[in-house]
Amino acid sequence: MNIEKVAIIGLGLLGGSIGLAVQARAPHIATSGYDSSPAARAKAAERGLVGRVYDSAEEAVRGADLVILCVPVGAMREAAMAIADVLPPHAIVSDVGSSKQSVAEDLAAALPGATVIPAHPVAGTEQSGPEAGFATLFENRWCILTPPAGAEQAAVDTLAEFWRTLGARIEIMDPQHHDLVLAVTSHIPHLIAYTIVGTASDLEDVTRSEVIKYSAGGFRDFTRIAASDPVMWRDVFLHNKSAVLEMLGRFTEDLTALQRAIRSGDGETLHELFSRTRAIRRGIIEEGQDDERPDFGREH
Repeated sequence: MNIEKVAIIGLGLLGGSIGLAVQARAPHIATSGYDSSPAARAKAAERGLVGRVYDSAEEAVRGADLVILCVPVGAMREAAMAIADVLPPHAIVSDVGSSKQSVAEDLAAALPGATVIPAHPVAGTEQSGPEAGFATLFENRWCILTPPAGAEQAAVDTLAEFWRTLGARIEIMDPQHHDLVLAVTSHIPHLIAYTIVGTASDLEDVTRSEVIKYSAGGFRDFTRIAASDPVMWRDVFLHNKSAVLEMLGRFTEDLTALQRAIRSGDGETLHELFSRTRAIRRGIIEEGQDDERPDFGREH
C-alpha cells in the first residue's frame, strides 16, 4: 500500500513535527491537518505545518491513506468518533499516544472494522503547541508499533516504512509490555519530576526565589521534565494506571531501601547502586539516545 495523503488530527508538538518531517523527507506525500483549537489551527497554517489546515476533522481525513491522531490519550475515543463516518475504507488509523492498551481499546470501539495500528514515537520535548514542532524530532528515535492480534501485515509494514521515512527506528511490541516499559522509562520519571518540583515549591523555609536562583543541574533538569504538557500527562497517568502503580510500588520499595542505607551509613550499597546507574547512562549514549557532551549538549 502506498501512502499518498496523511491526515494529522492534533497539530501540537508531535502532530506539527510529523507534518514538517513529511514535507522535508517525503514531499510527494500530501498532508492535511485539524486541531480543535482555532488558535492552534491559525498558528499551524501560519507555520505551514501541513499542506492544508481544515476547520473540521471530517474535512481533513477525506481521501487520506493514513490518519494519525495526535491528541491526549484521554481524547482518543472522541477524536476517532469524529471521523468515523468519513474515514476512507482503506485508510490506516494510528496515533502517537504514550499509553497503548487504552488507546487500542478506544480506537477499536470507535472505529469497528477499520485498520487500526497504534504507535508511539518515543520522542518529544517539554514544549507543546504548534509553535514547538520541528522536522528532525524523530531522527534516530524509536517508534514503537503495537498492532492488534490479526492485524494485516501489509498495513503494519506500510506504517513502519512511513516512520522510517521520517528518520525513526522501529520496534514491534505487545501493548501491555509497552505500557510497562514506558511506565519505567517515561511515566514514573515524569511523576517524580512533577513531585520533586512541587515539593520544592511548597517548602515553607525555602523561598521560591532561592529555588530558582540556586538550581543546580539535578533540580534544573527535573524542572525541564515537569514543564511538560499537563493535559497530556494527566491523561497518561489515568490511562496507564495499572502499569504506573506497579512500577511506582517497585520504586517505593527501592527508595525505602535507599533510606535504610543512608540511615545506617551503608556506603557500599549506595556506591554499588550509583555504579550500576552510571552504566545505564553509558548505554543510553551508546544507543544514540542522548548526547555525551557536557550539560547534555545544551547550547548556552
